[in-house]
Amino acid sequence: MIIREWRGRASPSNTDAYPAHFRSHVVPELQALPGFIGAHLSRRALGDRTEFVVLTRWRDMDAIRAFAGDTPDKAVVEPGAVAALIEFDDFVEHYEVVEET
Repeated sequence: MIIREWRGRASPSNTDAYPAHFRSHVVPELQALPGFIGAHLSRRALGDRTEFVVLTRWRDMDAIRAFAGDTPDKAVVEPGAVAALIEFDDFVEHYEVVEET
């Protein structure tokens, strides 16, 4: 299993917009993809903004490439996410799960 990590940041006055977008658009689209296993959305206060961390779980890198294209390390950021955030990572990190309990 592979974990894909992405981060975005929102202004304090707009902390609910990205979670709403995630629930209504991102999750349904991901659930329709072969090889998608699940996702976590977390947030924390980070100075004058709120940082969101999205961890998605995938069967393998082939499933991620089917989702992200030929450059799997490039972030896939929809217009709704761009509108909800003041900044976000252009690239993601991938981690191979070694052990899960």
